Amino acid sequence: METVLYITAHPRDDTQSYSLTVGKEFIQAYRLTHPQDEVVHLDLYRMNIPQLDADILNGWDKVKGGISFEQLTLAEQTKIGRINELADQFATADKYIFVNPIWNYSYPPVMKAYLDTICITGKTFKYHPDGSRTGLLGDKKAVHIQASGSVLSPGSDTSNEGFEMGHRHLKVIMDFVGLTDFQSIFVEGTAEQPKQASQLKEKAIQQAHQIAENF
Repeated sequence: METVLYITAHPRDDTQSYSLTVGKEFIQAYRLTHPQDEVVHLDLYRMNIPQLDADILNGWDKVKGGISFEQLTLAEQTKIGRINELADQFATADKYIFVNPIWNYSYPPVMKAYLDTICITGKTFKYHPDGSRTGLLGDKKAVHIQASGSVLSPGSDTSNEGFEMGHRHLKVIMDFVGLTDFQSIFVEGTAEQPKQASQLKEKAIQQAHQIAENF
């Protein structure tokens, strides 16, 4: 049995979201072909995700300087403890499905906040004495489902491609933690081509079914 984290970053539900609609179809198809696996839904808008603040940075510095975790302030312990929980959950999972819309050329802030909690040295990557770095999740795989009103995907041959900061940033993070088996599904152009929105969604759903079968 493998553990799959279904990570969504949208405040609405699948009846109002292209990305969540395709994500739901992906999960349904995945469960049909992988009935033994456990799918854990992380709805980032409904989770406690600490943002990197002074408590966390100061707490990390104290621990690095030799102070025990138990000597940190309550706020530092609570926030750092929660980050460790999220990082451990991510590191021990086998597969990841990221789902988000594009807002102002990037994903919602809650996704960035979550990614900050999983990039933790010793859990998802490590430094070597010479200063080099190695990602620790090379045996994992991930898929990214992203919706945008404009056409932004890599290789789409549009003038907007260079503005896209959601998928490109997530790919950098996956590379950072060593994960190279990273696929993508884009639902895009729905605002630019409203009459074609249903067809664009169906095209993404079909791609989701195909990828989910062998994911």
